[in-house]
Amino acid sequence: MRLCDQDIEEWLQRKELIIEPYPKKKLINGITVDIHLGNKFRFFYEHTRSCIDLSDSKINRTSALAEIMSNETISSKEKPFFLQPGSLVLSSTLEKITIPNNLVGWLDGRSSLARLGLMIHATAHRIDPGWKGNIVLEMFNAGKLTLVLRPKMKIAALSFEVLSQSVLRPYDSREESKYKSQNGVVPSRIDKE
Repeated sequence: MRLCDQDIEEWLQRKELIIEPYPKKKLINGITVDIHLGNKFRFFYEHTRSCIDLSDSKINRTSALAEIMSNETISSKEKPFFLQPGSLVLSSTLEKITIPNNLVGWLDGRSSLARLGLMIHATAHRIDPGWKGNIVLEMFNAGKLTLVLRPKMKIAALSFEVLSQSVLRPYDSREESKYKSQNGVVPSRIDKE
C-alpha cells in the first residue's frame, strides 16, 4: 500500500519517517513529497581513461574513480552547475531521509524537468528500508540544451510503500551496505567479487 499525503504527514509527525528539513505542507501532495537539489556535485572528466572493467577484481577502483571523477564541488544560487547535453553528474538531495524498517521509498523525477531532458536517476530509484542520509542523484541531460541546476530547486518527489512487515536485514544494519549514512555526493563503490 502506498502512503497518501495524509499518511505521509502522520508518519512524519510520529517521527517514524524522518525528512530533514521537515517538509512544508505545500510539498506533500497526493502520494509524494517534493524534495530539493543539494549544492554538491561530482562530474566526470573527459576521456582521461578509456574504460573501467567492472568485472576485474584486481583493479584498484578507488584510483580508477579518482582518474575519471571530480572531487565534490559546491555550487550556489549565484554559481549554478551547468549540465551539458549527453553528460552525467552526481548530486544529492538537500534533504536527509530516514526510512523505517517497514517502509520502502521510491524516487521519481519531475515531469516538467524530464520534458526538458533531465533524468534524475540512472537506475537507482529505490530507497531501502533502514536507509539514512542524503539520496545521491544520478542526473543525465538527455536533451539538446545545457541545463542550469541551482541548489534548493525542486528536483524530484518521494513516495513510500508500506511493507507486509519489517525487514530482517535493514540497510543500516548490514555490514556490506556501501552507502550507510551518506552525506553529500558519494561516488560509486563497486562490489568486489
